[in-house]
Amino acid sequence: MKNNYRKLKWRLMLRTGLVTVLALCIGYMIVELLVDGIFQQRFPELVIRLLMFFDLSNAEANTLYGRIFMEHKDLFLVAGFMMLFLIFFYVAISKVTHYLDHIGEEIDNILSDSDAPVTLEPELRPIAEKLNTLKMTLKRKDNAAMESEQRKNDLVVYLAHDLKTPLTSTIAYLTMLDEQPEMQPEERAKYIHIALEKSMRLGELISEFFEITRFNLQDIVLEKGNVNLSIMLEQLADESYAVLTEKKLTCSIHTDDGLIVFGDPDKLARVFDNLLRNAIAYSYPGTNIDIQAYCDLNTVVITFTNQGEQIPQQKLTSIFEKFYRVDNARSSQTGGTGLGLSIAREILEVHGGTIEASSTYASTKFTVRLPRYHEEPVLKRKRSAKAEGNDGAAIRTDRR
Repeated sequence: MKNNYRKLKWRLMLRTGLVTVLALCIGYMIVELLVDGIFQQRFPELVIRLLMFFDLSNAEANTLYGRIFMEHKDLFLVAGFMMLFLIFFYVAISKVTHYLDHIGEEIDNILSDSDAPVTLEPELRPIAEKLNTLKMTLKRKDNAAMESEQRKNDLVVYLAHDLKTPLTSTIAYLTMLDEQPEMQPEERAKYIHIALEKSMRLGELISEFFEITRFNLQDIVLEKGNVNLSIMLEQLADESYAVLTEKKLTCSIHTDDGLIVFGDPDKLARVFDNLLRNAIAYSYPGTNIDIQAYCDLNTVVITFTNQGEQIPQQKLTSIFEKFYRVDNARSSQTGGTGLGLSIAREILEVHGGTIEASSTYASTKFTVRLPRYHEEPVLKRKRSAKAEGNDGAAIRTDRR
């Protein structure tokens, strides 16, 4: 860092030295050629005539000239040299003010919407590089904020449109039930069930609206403790049994026994629940969702793999951004705010972990890595369990 401006330092030093030498040379020439040369006789005559103009005699004017100029000649020469030096120095430092003016212009360039890069003199290249880096960083942040805001606005429009459908349907069914009290019990029960489903969907959409509003206002506060991931993953799969059954999916869990991490159980459960729900929403019917958790040195690795439509490679890094959805369209079945994966990444990052996604034509896998909690060695015992419904849906657990 100290050597970044060496060229500028040398240039300023050379300018200062040149100004000093130039002032000395010109001062010497003025003394030799003008003061002690051409004007050696003319200057005294001019001053004496000027003094005699004020009613002084020739003798008085000569005496006064001698006291003022002859006795203080050296002082006048030094003062003249200093004035000459200051004039040249002022001209020399004008280059420095030019640097500052140029830097100010380029800062205005950064604050504007111009795409032109920052360009400065060669000796100011370190400043130009930093200003260009700053400009690109601000540009990226502005673009990211604009894209996030646009996605947020689009999702608000989508959700508002989706709100209208279940609300209208619920009102229609309830109105029909109110106007037809003689309706058959079976038919009445059918319409009540439909109205209930529409109301539940309406509640989900309202919750998503609150999620959008709350997201930017909420800081993630952790209440850490020991979390047994093996048990947590099994519980989440059990809680999703009804949804798995409805979509004719199976879920298999393979974990090392006694996988412990130090973290916030509620926040981590939210992460894994979101990943499981995503896998369920985007899986082909009749396929299996595979969940694995194991130790890799000092890291606990958790993977969620489902068989479904491939996520385009260029979108894999964007799915963790706020309000981003792969389909970019409204969908009452799989649609959401696009906050789930973004919040999941933030939760994992404050836990010191990471999340990444990979996708092929056959499957999509999300990989979570968390620091391992060192308290006792991982037990290597094997236990298998299987819970199967009448319709074929199954949750299989395999602990190693």
